[in-house]
Amino acid sequence: MDTDKHGFNLPEGELTHAIIGAAFEVLNELGHGLHEKPYENALVVELGLREISIQQQLRFPVLYKGVQVGEYVPDLVVGSSVIVDTKVVERIADVERGKMMNYLRITKLRVGLSINFHRPKLEWERIAL
Repeated sequence: MDTDKHGFNLPEGELTHAIIGAAFEVLNELGHGLHEKPYENALVVELGLREISIQQQLRFPVLYKGVQVGEYVPDLVVGSSVIVDTKVVERIADVERGKMMNYLRITKLRVGLSINFHRPKLEWERIAL
């Protein structure tokens, strides 16, 4: 696992940079501390305005020994390669990092981005497997 707040020189670095830029715009426009869903929806709008491909609420099967036991529905998948998880939490902690690692395993994608809109200063963390 590789965690890096900026990640510009890592796989999908340019895309994660663009996503973070869009998140700054969303935070500047909406302010901080709302529920997660308005930020997720606003990111869909902002990334669309920037002509970055995005899929919202895709469904991925969760398998146990080859049997589907549930499904994972990520907030956003950007550019068919980056999971984006919008958060409104005190801070991004090990719990969020562990969840993102599981999300990446389930989706078979390599890069995830947790973005926290809790405070006036945007917090993000990039996780790559």
